[in-house]
Amino acid sequence: MTTTTPVRYTLISALVTVAGCEIATEQDTRTVAEPYDIMEATIPELQAAMSEGRLTARDLVQQYLTRIAVYENLLNATITVNPNALAEAERLDRERAATGARGPLHGIPIALKDNIHTTDMPTTGGALAFEGFVPPYDATVTEQLRDAGAIIIAKTVMTELANWVAGAPYRMPGNYSSLGGYGFNPYDPRRDPRPGIGDGMPVLSAGGSSSGIGTSANLWVANVGTETSGSILSPSNQNMLVGIKPTLGRVSRYGIIPITADQDTAGPMARSVTDAAILLGAIESREPDPEDSATGRCEAPPNGDYTVYLDVDSLQGARIGIPRAGYVDPVTPPGANSSRGGLGPAQAELFEESIAVLEAQGATVVDPANLPAAIDPDPGRNIFNWGICAAESATRGNDAHCSIVLKYGMKRDFNRWLESLGTSAPLRSLTELREWNRENELLGTLKYEQSLLDISDEVDLDLDRPRYEADRAKDIELNGAQGIDAAIAGNDLDALLFPMTRGADVSARPGYPTVIVPMGLVPAETEPAFPEDFEPQPAPFGVSFAGLPCSEPRLIALAYAFEQATLRRVPPPSTP
Repeated sequence: MTTTTPVRYTLISALVTVAGCEIATEQDTRTVAEPYDIMEATIPELQAAMSEGRLTARDLVQQYLTRIAVYENLLNATITVNPNALAEAERLDRERAATGARGPLHGIPIALKDNIHTTDMPTTGGALAFEGFVPPYDATVTEQLRDAGAIIIAKTVMTELANWVAGAPYRMPGNYSSLGGYGFNPYDPRRDPRPGIGDGMPVLSAGGSSSGIGTSANLWVANVGTETSGSILSPSNQNMLVGIKPTLGRVSRYGIIPITADQDTAGPMARSVTDAAILLGAIESREPDPEDSATGRCEAPPNGDYTVYLDVDSLQGARIGIPRAGYVDPVTPPGANSSRGGLGPAQAELFEESIAVLEAQGATVVDPANLPAAIDPDPGRNIFNWGICAAESATRGNDAHCSIVLKYGMKRDFNRWLESLGTSAPLRSLTELREWNRENELLGTLKYEQSLLDISDEVDLDLDRPRYEADRAKDIELNGAQGIDAAIAGNDLDALLFPMTRGADVSARPGYPTVIVPMGLVPAETEPAFPEDFEPQPAPFGVSFAGLPCSEPRLIALAYAFEQATLRRVPPPSTP
């Protein structure tokens, strides 16, 4: 694949070159050990190597910077690389030698989605309007990672403004932004060759709006994404990663560019349940964050240590439900003319195999354990008739059929975020952003238009508040009380098992947690078909454990036992 070499690629190359020269000088006076193999290495393995003197944080960062330089032009995984990463690693190595490691993340390179504030690197949300913008304060998540000794090595590509820019009919593809371009899935990092479809977009979606590209390709150890509805789970599924979408309020959102405080959360993405659990423990708020009123909803485990729940026997005696209607098997909602849901043959085979694994590990599988709202015969009470207003046509007065929570929240919370930036804010309102995009269309700001920004900005926060509150209550009722709550309580379950990210929206609206685990690869199924001489690579496929609020310890335990019983993750062949 041929692409223009980005400026950040040149910076990475320069960092690696300088680092190599410095290390060569140092190596004149010390014994050179065999390079530590970082491929697929877990956080505990890396910590063991550093504590035993087989690896330093500086060595680790240098190897990752080298891999970024080698693969960045293929994958476009980063928007920014930390120019101080090597210096930070050296400082942490000195600290380890003097006083010991702070904890499991000491000296570990972690990447952040580029909507999470960092005061030493730009935070852009992928929007050209925020190019080069360095916020005046760190996100709480960023502070906690640094306190834990993590090295923020890079900011990842993302779907612009977390995919709240362009909706139907010009939907923005996952991991595309006007600033960063397309991110490419390492399991098939090619452009779509189909006439009329291929505008440079990837043949295999990397998911959105967070990016799992670099973590999957071993460009860093793990990354922090954000989710409003599926944006941690989707890229985790597409890149064969473990993703944890936490209960809303478990992780502070202060210093993160929002869509809506009703659903937004940050969460970990990693190559193993162990690493994801460690990262969740580091970013979770131990005490309520005064800057985020949602925090304090759940109690953190002692010392933020989720690894105590990593028990290979956790499935023994567990009760897992399968919500088939509309999520596994197709259903036609009342009053609708077409069905929704269903899996392709290869997907169905892997999902049924997942159920067999649960049973073999001692779990009781309740099948089906349908969500009452998914089979409700009343059209007005059926979950599948109540979507999100996320289209060009869902303007004010034409949106009775869908929830306005996201478009209302975007205007309310995005403007509040801009206010928090004070005089450093590049823009003062959502209105100004829309105007800036129109005025700079030749730069590529409107490749997919901006219908979601438009329908958000036309919201009247005062006049539309009763409608918003009613929609928010309905979201929680259908997806919570008559959704996950009813299915779990009615069947005495520990969790529900969904294929891929099918349960993302039902968990997102009431703010419930989900953990996704890789299960395998399936043949790519696309319409229209690819040209005869083009063979698409298989696509990753995962399964999701969803539960009640604050049930992360139990979900992590179940996911770990499942992971250890299957071990289905394989690294992408394009980045050996």
